[in-house]
Amino acid sequence: MSSVKLTLNIEDSVISKAKDYAKQKNVSLSKIVEHYLATLSAENVKPAKVSSWAKDLVAVKKPTPDFDHKSLYRDRILEKYSEE
Repeated sequence: MSSVKLTLNIEDSVISKAKDYAKQKNVSLSKIVEHYLATLSAENVKPAKVSSWAKDLVAVKKPTPDFDHKSLYRDRILEKYSEE
């Protein structure tokens, strides 16, 4: 991903505090600004509408405590590959 230089007019005291913060976090000020701007643009993205039938497809229920998925799987494999 390519980057572009950007010139901003920001008060000296704000820059000084931001540089101190960046140094403490061991990250560049450019990365902090880039992350912040990416966060702003991500907030403006509206989530896609999901139809009710699609919601029904992904509805997952937790199995009951007595549900034994391993034995069901084993039985299915035996049924599938057993020589009859």
